[in-house]
Amino acid sequence: MNVKDVVFGRRDVLLGSAALLAAPALLRPVHSLAQGTDAARRWVEQEFQPSTLSRDQQMQEMEWFARAAQPWRGQEINVVSETITTHEYEARTLARAFSEITGINLRHDLLQEGDVVEKIQTQMQSGRNVYDAWVNDSDLIGTHFRYQQAVPLSDWMTGEGRDQTLPSLDIEDFIGRSFGTGPDNKLYQLPDQQFANLYWFRYDWFTRPAIRDAFRKQFNYDLGVPVNWSAYEDIAEFFTNTVKEIDGVKVYGHMDYGKKDPSLGWRFTDAWLSMAGNGDRGIPNGKPVDEWGVRMEGCRPTGSSVERGGDTNGPAAVYSVTKYVEWLKKYAPPEAAGMTFSESGPVPAQGNIAQQIFWYTAFTADMVKPGLPVVNADNTPKWRMAPSPKGSYWKEGMKLGYQDCGSWTLLKSTPVDRRRAAWLYAQFCVAKSTSLKKSHVGLTFIRESDIWHSSFSERAPLLGGLIEFYRSPARVQWTPTGNNIPDYPRLAQLWWQNIGDASSGAKTPQAAMDSLAAAQDSVMERLQRANVQGDCGPRLNPRGSAEEWYARAEKDGNIAPQRKLANEKPQGETVDYDTLIRSWPATPPKRA
Repeated sequence: MNVKDVVFGRRDVLLGSAALLAAPALLRPVHSLAQGTDAARRWVEQEFQPSTLSRDQQMQEMEWFARAAQPWRGQEINVVSETITTHEYEARTLARAFSEITGINLRHDLLQEGDVVEKIQTQMQSGRNVYDAWVNDSDLIGTHFRYQQAVPLSDWMTGEGRDQTLPSLDIEDFIGRSFGTGPDNKLYQLPDQQFANLYWFRYDWFTRPAIRDAFRKQFNYDLGVPVNWSAYEDIAEFFTNTVKEIDGVKVYGHMDYGKKDPSLGWRFTDAWLSMAGNGDRGIPNGKPVDEWGVRMEGCRPTGSSVERGGDTNGPAAVYSVTKYVEWLKKYAPPEAAGMTFSESGPVPAQGNIAQQIFWYTAFTADMVKPGLPVVNADNTPKWRMAPSPKGSYWKEGMKLGYQDCGSWTLLKSTPVDRRRAAWLYAQFCVAKSTSLKKSHVGLTFIRESDIWHSSFSERAPLLGGLIEFYRSPARVQWTPTGNNIPDYPRLAQLWWQNIGDASSGAKTPQAAMDSLAAAQDSVMERLQRANVQGDCGPRLNPRGSAEEWYARAEKDGNIAPQRKLANEKPQGETVDYDTLIRSWPATPPKRA
């Protein structure tokens, strides 16, 4: 859970908020299977195009839903998700289609994400059924696995929910299935939407000969997509203090935000430390230490601080915060330090930012609107997105960035019969008959087959590199928060308060991360004493010396915690964007 909280009206988990959008009015139930089939035909022909399936195959899926739903005709089922474009499409369009085809009265509520988390916690703690199914961030996979309140979908699809599981669901086609998989290798959450944070830059400026010549003269290498943080810093310095102005507009080489606000926490938990090189090798998350710096041995979290074998306050983490603070002060517009994410988000589209290291692909649709300063007259973007540059502590095999993955989640406290009906709708929203059209609406891909469809090949030039990235082999390095985090809501709230102290200058980056590591250890210690998470709950390592843990990591062949590097700013390195794009495969990977 992260930036989208703010981008789409979301607030901190603990603040609570009201629903932003009421669900559509409930529809009169379908009275016969024939009526459902007729409705399916209309929806397939008029709405669910394009699709990776033929229309006959789409009708086969729709007829399956109509038949499978017969026991629940006329019944009301309630589901919930946060408010983003993809889920608005589900609530306003797919819910209506599902009701007309199946006869189930489907109510899909859209809430701020803080409310979604608050309500799912209420149901988990009270056992009272609040919603029949949830689109809940896969950042909570460690929480769901340990509290055992979520239904393992792997078991559900072959057990109690077998007859309601779509034969053509094709789990292997979901690009984010590992994100919702627990340490027991069971799938707990099924992806419904995904988007990544990437590097964003002004392609039109980067390709101007005069600008390129000036950069090479100053730094002795070519201006291009930065491969490392050193190059990003050089480019930020160049545009802010050398170029200064382009076409009469004052320009800046960096954009970020710094107000002590819940959104500042998501700025960091959304894998900023992994970009720097914090944690260990491992996809989707480092093992034994993840990108939050939390160590997990077996399935038990054992510490956050370096003194317990974690890496939240180690040199790589401190480096990441130090660079964040330094770049914000030196290279971003002066007002950025006082902005929240929602305030800073629109700034690059205003036309005076050269690059941004931490930019979400969920912004794509708003960045390609005709008439913007960053859009050409032919409606192609003046900007591009590319893989994020790596910090000086980063090693091959580590994750490199964050990918949000809102995922369908079923809770054990929901009566089985209601759970079965809700599961039908969850699959309807991700079925091959509907997923490609939904991907075009929200640009939040979940299926490999959708990403490689010809309709996205045609649309790619208008999307600034989004399609090229999702088709690239680099994509797998962008992942959500993983299994090491035993209680996401409790731990995530600690970040913005501590990072805010560094951002404001109240604490040094080292002191801020020391405080954060200690706070995370304290929460895990309380979970350990309460023993509410069973055999996979936290069991903290005794405190030792940092040197002891550095030596152990080296002996075991692990990365984290890492010693401080003698040189945290190696030579800058860039790659030409067009060369990078051409190096990626042009055909989809073969299925095993």
